[in-house]
Amino acid sequence: MTRPTIAVFTKNRLNPAYHAARLGADRVAERMGATTVHYVPQRPDNVDEQRLLVDEALAARPSAAVFVPVHGTLMDDWAHKLTAAGVPVFNMINQLDRADDYVTYVGSDNHRLAALTGAFLYRAMGGRGDVVILEGTPGTITSRERLRGFEDAAQAWPGIRIVGSREGMFLFEKGRLAMQALLADLPRIDGVAATNDSMALGALEALDAAARHAHVVGINAIPDAVAAIKAGRLLASADFDAMKISCIATEAALRHLRGEAVPKEILLPVQVVHRGNCAQYDLSLEAREAPSWESVVR
Repeated sequence: MTRPTIAVFTKNRLNPAYHAARLGADRVAERMGATTVHYVPQRPDNVDEQRLLVDEALAARPSAAVFVPVHGTLMDDWAHKLTAAGVPVFNMINQLDRADDYVTYVGSDNHRLAALTGAFLYRAMGGRGDVVILEGTPGTITSRERLRGFEDAAQAWPGIRIVGSREGMFLFEKGRLAMQALLADLPRIDGVAATNDSMALGALEALDAAARHAHVVGINAIPDAVAAIKAGRLLASADFDAMKISCIATEAALRHLRGEAVPKEILLPVQVVHRGNCAQYDLSLEAREAPSWESVVR
């Protein structure tokens, strides 16, 4: 019997979360007797390049696609091209706008995880102070919902003021530069809510360079962020684990190919990661346990 081939599309090679996603897909494919082929833009988050990669994958005729679009709306037609060619699409992490273009979406509740992480930040600030937000890639539902979660959580704290935001594209260096610009513009910043860990770590570097202090939170619970939480530098993160999400998305694809029914949407549970519970996350990506299908899909 021919081994199924899964085309795995991620957004870039700079964000550790997407390294984790590729690792998760590979682990599940190996366990279930499939092969993965990875399609990653050389220019991070580049729409034109990801469109070309979809065309490249179509020429190779994969069995299914596990797909993180660089942009939810601008990649819809290319996801549809895969579906129309008989390649079922399993969308993960960054949700496509058109549900007809995918079999299953796998992710977490981005609004809820940002709201919980934001509330953790605002509580640590004593319910008062000036906060800035580092946004991700424009046009992505991930960034939009996390921004909304941080803002909505602030409504419960009258003493919290959101005084500025900048786009950091979910990348360390762009997050560092965004934070550097905010520090130059604002004489007071008490808290930083970053929509992912890479930008949160970039913000810490910018704060250090400016000899300033603020409470900082991120999202993803990547190993470097967990180490920073353990060291007391990063206040908190959230368990939006791209490896676990990719494991489930890849298993959904392979179960579908075997003729099994899979849910239209699979959302992994939300957990704030802080100094009190970070020990369970203090593992390399390779050492982290892949979730079982039964533990997530009930």
